[in-house]
Amino acid sequence: MRSLKQLVYFGWEQALSCLFPVVIFASLAITKIIPLPFLPRYDWLLLICLLMQWWMVRSGLETRDELKVITLFHLIGLGLELFKTHMGSWSYPEEGYFKILGVPLYSGFMYASVASFLCQAWRRLKVELIKWPSFWLVVPLATAIYLNFFTHHYWIDIRWWLSALVLIVFWQSWVTYEVNGTRYRMPIALSFVLIGFFIWIAENIATFFGAWEYPNQAEAWSLVHLGKVSSWLLLVIVSFLIVATLKLVKRKRDR
Repeated sequence: MRSLKQLVYFGWEQALSCLFPVVIFASLAITKIIPLPFLPRYDWLLLICLLMQWWMVRSGLETRDELKVITLFHLIGLGLELFKTHMGSWSYPEEGYFKILGVPLYSGFMYASVASFLCQAWRRLKVELIKWPSFWLVVPLATAIYLNFFTHHYWIDIRWWLSALVLIVFWQSWVTYEVNGTRYRMPIALSFVLIGFFIWIAENIATFFGAWEYPNQAEAWSLVHLGKVSSWLLLVIVSFLIVATLKLVKRKRDR
């Protein structure tokens, strides 16, 4: 019974950490079912995301430092979206006033919501890192993973080599977290896989409600290919490495 209680408590903390993604999914569903007046759907989504971000900082659910991290992810995600839509990987077929080269500005918030989840969960579960690799290993690895999302269109795709390198670099690394006063630990690599898998599930929900569209979903919605888990896994690794590095830098600065 205690294990079940701990699992429920852990799930509740995770659910609270997912507040921003939940608002995005709810907005996608509502605007898909009930068309809103005056503005195109994509612009309403942008307005909702901006109001949600403002409220989270105003209410204290997010700190100003976390807002800086989330803004960084918004820019990183928007850059990736601009390139991927240009290459035809996916598209945003609906109209919108606030679009850049066919990419609605709300799309950056979908990446920012991942950063929001990581920051929230980090604080709520009192996350600590054990045997974290050197800064000089982590930063080049995160950079190489992000750049591969671009370069594989012109060169070979080295995602599996990068995945193997992640396992080697983080083989001895663990993450510890607190649930209702009890500390637990998990291999870093396993946490990457779990987060990536659940984001893939979220991606299926998002495409179902028309957040974006893959070429094979142009005629009718279909399940996102399971191979996309590897892409999300690598993106989660980049996200986690950036958040972890910034957290460690801030801790050293505060000390």
